[in-house]
Amino acid sequence: MCSVLGIFDLKKDSQELRLQALEMSKKMRHRGPDWSGIYCGSKAILVHERLSIVDPQSGNQPLYSADKKQILAVNGEIYNYKKLREETKDIHDYQTNSDCEVILGLYKKKGVNFIEELNGIFAFALYDEENDSYLIARDHIGIIPLYMGHDQFGNFYVSSELKGLEGYCNHIEEFKPGHYFFIARMAR
Repeated sequence: MCSVLGIFDLKKDSQELRLQALEMSKKMRHRGPDWSGIYCGSKAILVHERLSIVDPQSGNQPLYSADKKQILAVNGEIYNYKKLREETKDIHDYQTNSDCEVILGLYKKKGVNFIEELNGIFAFALYDEENDSYLIARDHIGIIPLYMGHDQFGNFYVSSELKGLEGYCNHIEEFKPGHYFFIARMAR
């Protein structure tokens, strides 16, 4: 169990939202007491609370592509990651042994056309800094929880728990199982 918190479509200064994001994520720290990590860019923020299961030495999140242009925060487990890693090792320079890093490799190779290849339970938020795009997805059964909402300024949020969004978002709903949400600012 881990937690993911993401803020996208930033309408306020990211440094101002950074402290808020950390406070929101702190409400879910019980899900991942082993590590807290944050990515804070000018257009997106990703926070991750980690419970170390696979690759406890180098699997801290958010995970980054080698060029640091794609950033990923995941809660879950990818069962077929070894096969997927083998299929993407020519296009993605793996930085960790984390099962979830294959999401970055698949995204780099196929864009958003890879989600059906994932065998596992997951909820993730991936930000593509290079294209100012983001991809949010949840496993087809909905084992891993994920919620989404907007605040009064129009910032878009995702969170592993409802309480991560409460008090900040004026509209909150469950992110439906088996769905993905992709916003592309530039063609990929």
